[in-house]
Amino acid sequence: MIIFIHRRDLRVQDLAAFEYIVRTNQPSIHLFILDPFLLRKNRANEHSGRNFLLHLTALKQAYEKWKHPFYILYGSPADIIAEVLDHTSAGEVVAHRDVTPYGKQRDRELKKVVEGKGARWTLLLDHLLMDPADFQSYAHRTEPYKVFTPFFNKWSAYMHTYTPAPYTTHIRHLHPASFHVHDARLHAYEMPEALEQTLKQMEPEAVRLQPEERLTTFLDEALLHYEQRRDRYGHEEATSGISRHLNVGALSIREVYQQMMEYPAHSVWRRQLAWRDFYLYQAMLDPFYFEYEKHYDLEQLSDHHFQAWATAQTGIPIIDAAMTQLNETGEMPNRLRMITAMFFTKNLLCPFPLGETYFRYKLADYDNTLNRGGWLWSSSLGYDASPYFRVMNPVSQSQKFDPDGRYLRKWLPHLAALPDRDIHLPQPRAIVDLKNSRARAIEVYKGILSKAKSNPEQENR
Repeated sequence: MIIFIHRRDLRVQDLAAFEYIVRTNQPSIHLFILDPFLLRKNRANEHSGRNFLLHLTALKQAYEKWKHPFYILYGSPADIIAEVLDHTSAGEVVAHRDVTPYGKQRDRELKKVVEGKGARWTLLLDHLLMDPADFQSYAHRTEPYKVFTPFFNKWSAYMHTYTPAPYTTHIRHLHPASFHVHDARLHAYEMPEALEQTLKQMEPEAVRLQPEERLTTFLDEALLHYEQRRDRYGHEEATSGISRHLNVGALSIREVYQQMMEYPAHSVWRRQLAWRDFYLYQAMLDPFYFEYEKHYDLEQLSDHHFQAWATAQTGIPIIDAAMTQLNETGEMPNRLRMITAMFFTKNLLCPFPLGETYFRYKLADYDNTLNRGGWLWSSSLGYDASPYFRVMNPVSQSQKFDPDGRYLRKWLPHLAALPDRDIHLPQPRAIVDLKNSRARAIEVYKGILSKAKSNPEQENR
């Protein structure tokens, strides 16, 4: 018998784990563990937490549809798996690999517990289009690519040679197993009533999610014009909108890629999927990916303007509109993520981990690795980051990508009466002067990077 732990893979088809389990011809117990650590600081009521729980509810409904037992437990993953192993005859525990620092530590603890119980611990790769180790071998490299363009060129060749096909195993192909979750010792790990009620209240919305339909609609109706319209963030139909599904694993990246390749006009959007792989590749092969802030001297940066930025009170219309949309809906177009992050790190001279953490709670499509990749790029740290002297001008960006102020008027209605030529400009209450803050940012970040380069240990990073 096998125990399978769902994590950021909230679907019932095209999973590496299902393909693995079906080949063993063993019955399997399927469960999800709500980890209190990941729900801390009221995460369940933030956009990122609510989106995840919504998709978890949809997963529960899918299991019910196919009449396969599915258990949602709450508590320490290591403690729960120890109890489940004690209550079953399972000889193996299977999960998909997690590249985040907390995920790695959690999995080390799980491995110790599982093997201590005499069972086998198996981790499988599921969330990339390519296996980084296999890709490195294909590229004849021992060191990872640090610049996106050569990575993309080799990635494209690799994908042409080894096109990733979706796995064909569905939950209906597996042999279900069950256990007595209401046993006295397991009772302690049942969901708290508040969380159980949250999932129950989400049931009607979960039924309507339909991520596959969202993908198909985008490919049929918007992919052809994606290159021309993707940065026109005032037009919501211009982008796919699948990230909130893809980043929790409700959509398979292999299925997305396969469907996309059936359309002739796929090249620009395909490049976006390559960037996703590039960040995940970095997280697996760059030992400093999750700790760059520990290796640079950021003492000239401060949180002085953090609150104004977070509450959409900077006086820069495009920034305040984007942060308003984020706070109210959990959504923010990719172009605006770059603009707000660069404004935060450069013009406001705030350390990027503060913004990264804020997005962790507020973004409905939050993914730890991808979010960090964007913040490292904006703050000129990490592989192939934006040059330190690049500081986006939020006014010119607003004028270029939202010339009629459509987006600004939607999210900042108090500015709606302003003419198009004025609505993009800083308000009298703006907390920084864009020209002066840009010059200061270039000076500060040049110093940060220069100091790091003078450190032999840092130079090798």
